[in-house]
Amino acid sequence: MIPPEETLPARPWHPIPIEDCGEPLTPLPGSLQRLLPHPYARLGAPYGNGADPFRLRRGVVERLLQAQDHLQRRVPSCRLAIFDAWRPVAVQAFMVRHARREECLRCGIDPDRDSPERQEVHERVDRFWAAPSRDPGTPPPHSTGAAVDLTLAGDDGTLLAMGGAIDAIGAISEPDHHAAAATLDPGGDAALWHGRRCLLRAAMETAGFRQHPNEWWHFSWGDQLWAWRAGAATARYGGMEAAVRGADQAG
Repeated sequence: MIPPEETLPARPWHPIPIEDCGEPLTPLPGSLQRLLPHPYARLGAPYGNGADPFRLRRGVVERLLQAQDHLQRRVPSCRLAIFDAWRPVAVQAFMVRHARREECLRCGIDPDRDSPERQEVHERVDRFWAAPSRDPGTPPPHSTGAAVDLTLAGDDGTLLAMGGAIDAIGAISEPDHHAAAATLDPGGDAALWHGRRCLLRAAMETAGFRQHPNEWWHFSWGDQLWAWRAGAATARYGGMEAAVRGADQAG
């Protein structure tokens, strides 16, 4: 069951109109490292029919390759590592439920008992997880094929520490969370983590991506979030659910 959308907050980018350009999803090329097994598929998220989550709109893939090229020209020992890309709405709903439950358990709150404490946890989680909306005017960013979650890896494929895990709930996930500590101790861990977050952001922004304000790992190009942060009048990409379902069944 998809959580009722009225319990999930609207986003400031939702009023931006979408004029979908019709670009298809395309698989990520082998030159982009993927985190395998896919973290949400491993949890049992309902992708269905073996659907490949490592797909994005063609224009987004091209820009990812540009971002990786910029990164490796600046730091040859680094590469992008893709955590998640295209996400069906059913998977978004699954992950909202999973994240709420896990955060309740982490905080010692019964996830199955209605309480003010549980509601507070849900509201905290909902700052990070978009509503699993099937409204064509408010698609979750990942369901458009325009958003990607990623991190940095070394040239041997080992993931680099970024000062907070992908999908962590809380201030530690904000892009500049370690900036103040980095200034106080330029030789400390916080400075290393902040520098890596800035390196990732610079590489992605060079290719035109825009970062989610609450998540150091989330970038998009062409969706409503991107339009909101870039000052664009319209978004280029809307939800891909029907198109992907038809293509996968035809294949």
